[in-house]
Amino acid sequence: MTATPADPTVPSNDTVPADRPVPADDVPEQIQVRRAKRERLLAAGVEPYPVGVPRTHTIADVRAAYPDLEPGTETDDVVGLAGRVVFLRVTGRLAFATLQDGAGNRLQAMLSEKEVGAEALAAFKTDVDLGDHVYVHGRVIASRRGELSVMADEWRMAAKAIRPLPNLYEGAELSEEARVRQRYVDLIVRPGARDMVRLRAAVVRSVRENFWRRGYLEVETPMLQVRPEGAAARQFETHMNAFDIDLYLRIAPELFLKRAAVGGVEKVFEINRNFRNEGVDATHSPEFAMLEAYESYGDYDTMAALTQDLVQTAARDALGTTVVTLADGSEYDLGGEWTALTMYGSLSEALGEEITHDTADEHLLALLEKAEIELAPASRNHGKMVEELWEHHVGSTLWAPTFVRDFPVETSPLTRDHRTERGLVEKWDLYVRGMELATAYSELVDPVVQRQRFEAQALLAARGDDEAMRIDEDFLAAMEHAMPPSGGMGMGIDRLLIAMTGHGIRDTILFPLVKPQV
Repeated sequence: MTATPADPTVPSNDTVPADRPVPADDVPEQIQVRRAKRERLLAAGVEPYPVGVPRTHTIADVRAAYPDLEPGTETDDVVGLAGRVVFLRVTGRLAFATLQDGAGNRLQAMLSEKEVGAEALAAFKTDVDLGDHVYVHGRVIASRRGELSVMADEWRMAAKAIRPLPNLYEGAELSEEARVRQRYVDLIVRPGARDMVRLRAAVVRSVRENFWRRGYLEVETPMLQVRPEGAAARQFETHMNAFDIDLYLRIAPELFLKRAAVGGVEKVFEINRNFRNEGVDATHSPEFAMLEAYESYGDYDTMAALTQDLVQTAARDALGTTVVTLADGSEYDLGGEWTALTMYGSLSEALGEEITHDTADEHLLALLEKAEIELAPASRNHGKMVEELWEHHVGSTLWAPTFVRDFPVETSPLTRDHRTERGLVEKWDLYVRGMELATAYSELVDPVVQRQRFEAQALLAARGDDEAMRIDEDFLAAMEHAMPPSGGMGMGIDRLLIAMTGHGIRDTILFPLVKPQV
């Protein structure tokens, strides 16, 4: 059957998932038509994917230079610009195309038989489809309706789109699944996707510049490690053929950044990727961006002040305000002085009875059973039970930005003992809208106590706790060279974007991991 050209003014919903191979005889008609156009262009000596086009201006340049041309105004100013065709309308001797650049700026291109000639106009009508990149050269004008336009005297194909864009009628949107599987299409058709890319870049830039102003140095630490370390989490494993050893994708950069602190890098930070072989939901991804920072002669109070300033400054730099608008249209205030409470105090208040580090494990287990919280036997130590109870009764209720302070020692093997409270450590978690955003410690720097904590973790691992830490002799050797008193902080970059936008984690990551289609 011979394919007939589809109407180029109508977008198609006849799309094919890009991660599935399609037999040649089962390709949708619009793709067949576009492939045929590509072949026809090549046969005519026209390159559908030229090495470049003589662009002199961007669409944003033209819009900035001509903000208020009166309807019907024609200038003698000539520009050469390129963009993706997102709207197309053809009539007898005219063609209109709306071109869009990567930032979403749009400009109309007008092609008339008088200006470009009958042959070029006919070729435009025949060869150009929605989604193509085209180059136009001509005068800047305002149409009779006042739309800023380029009256083309020349056009060229800049890149031929073989797959059509989705048919998004007014008010319709891509499904959430399509957004993450084909983010490149999402970026083309949805302004919100492009806004998130720009917002994330602005936030990361603000955080970096804030650290530089404070005298911090940015470093990079290994992502491939000989043992999983720095956090309690399941790891991804791989194998290095050259050394014939198993390696692990980093779950946290903490122990390497502390090595830097031992070596005299007194203020150090890193923004990079972590990998944890755990669940996936609206706030968790197996691959995620993490910020960690360490300051010699600081403590967890130092890091609380730092974190509040980092978040509030990033909001002001990226959005101009600390009162952010969330995805559901509501407003959320990241400004002001943030609340602080203790883990044991807030849990006691929620339960209506006093819970301390001396509360019997049997009683905590009974409270877990009453709340229908399941906890693996290997994880049933005092600290883990307290944290599970706290998360169930208190964590999700913390709407305003809140520092939750002073954790049980059993769950924080890298943290200094509390200076006044027995059985507790100087650690806080920052909660925003019921979600953990950041954590910080007064760092444990005593190598003897650190070894004892690692040994306790090793016993948990032997009992079947696959999130327990392992003994790291190299790190202990580094600590024995003396690490100064320090404060340390970690914050998820993806979660910072969640806090500022109300979107899920898959929207904040440009290309999130998704399960392949079968």
